Amino acid sequence: MTIPLKVALGNIFLIVNVFVWYIYASAILRDAVDNTSFTYFEKLCCDIVLFLSIVVSMLLSASLVSNLTRRKYFVLTWTFTGVLSSLGLMLLESATIGIMPFFIFLVGISFGLGLPLYMADFANITRTENRARWGSATILSMFFGTFALGFMMPTNLFLSALMLAAWRLLGLVILFIIKDPLEDVKIGKSYSLILLFKDRSVLLYLIPWTVFSMINYLVWPIGNKIQGENFATFSALLSNVIAGIFAPVAGFIADNFGRKRILILGFILFGIGYAVLGINPFNIYAWYFYTLIDGIAWGIFYVIFWFTIWGDLAHERTSEKYYAVGILPYVLSGFLRVTLGPFIVNTVSEYAIFSFAAFFLFLAVIPLMFAPETLPEKTLRERELRSYIERAKRIREKFTKGQ
Repeated sequence: MTIPLKVALGNIFLIVNVFVWYIYASAILRDAVDNTSFTYFEKLCCDIVLFLSIVVSMLLSASLVSNLTRRKYFVLTWTFTGVLSSLGLMLLESATIGIMPFFIFLVGISFGLGLPLYMADFANITRTENRARWGSATILSMFFGTFALGFMMPTNLFLSALMLAAWRLLGLVILFIIKDPLEDVKIGKSYSLILLFKDRSVLLYLIPWTVFSMINYLVWPIGNKIQGENFATFSALLSNVIAGIFAPVAGFIADNFGRKRILILGFILFGIGYAVLGINPFNIYAWYFYTLIDGIAWGIFYVIFWFTIWGDLAHERTSEKYYAVGILPYVLSGFLRVTLGPFIVNTVSEYAIFSFAAFFLFLAVIPLMFAPETLPEKTLRERELRSYIERAKRIREKFTKGQ
């Protein structure tokens, strides 16, 4: 079935709408918690509430919505929850430890509850042969949306909350414009979440992704400690710009030459970046080199681990649970960065951290060696043959002109 372009673009915008909203909503939450007089334990509880609300809501909704043929009311309820949680951010300045977890919980479910549905919708409107390219277009749109909303975002908390509420409402408007294609959806084969963790193909991709996510959370606090917060912020911004630029390249390569090759390249690049920092973590040029490598590798990982591989592995099944499980490592990385990250950075040598990181990243490549290629073999052979024919034509034309 051919999906109308308007529907495809509309559903991509819905994903962008949710991710961009969460980036700014979570940043406001983080600033509000940091500026309170809460104890370390109370702040830790706030981080745990956000993490668990996202994880539990994603897994719960993935288990429920896969059996729903009419999802309109679920999506409407989820979107209005996002609007209400945005407006609730206005009260953060005067929030106590008794009420703060409630606002955090609302933000968490406003992000996680409907995300597996939107990601599964993305898998439905794309084919295996072009999914990575559509994923790269979505990533690029997310970066543009983040920067655009950032320029419009006021510094006042009240106005920022109104802006985020309006942004989520815009997603609802788009939903009505495209006439939600999930209104009547074909139910796939039923399966449990536990089955995914017994699936060899899923584990061979999930394990490296989880290992990387657990290691990656260390870089931000180390950058703050060694080079200062301003440089760490600049480095993260530059890395995201590079990732956005490289994402279309990663999508093209993944759809033409397969997912495994480019993923292995991404892990090797990260390993080299960490190895360079391990040699001299106090050298500013080593950090610039790492920023370049980090951006290229994240462009690959965003496209493959956020959008492509889980839809590929679902095959004939509905993919909500695949995407819910696949996004968990990224959520875990954010949680570890603000909880364990500062503690480890202050107790472990910088040289040791980067050396161990590089070592484990190279180990993480091993499961990928045994993972199945999800781009169909027929597609690979057809594209290789097409490339061969085109090269043969160019050689023939060159030979003919020479005559």
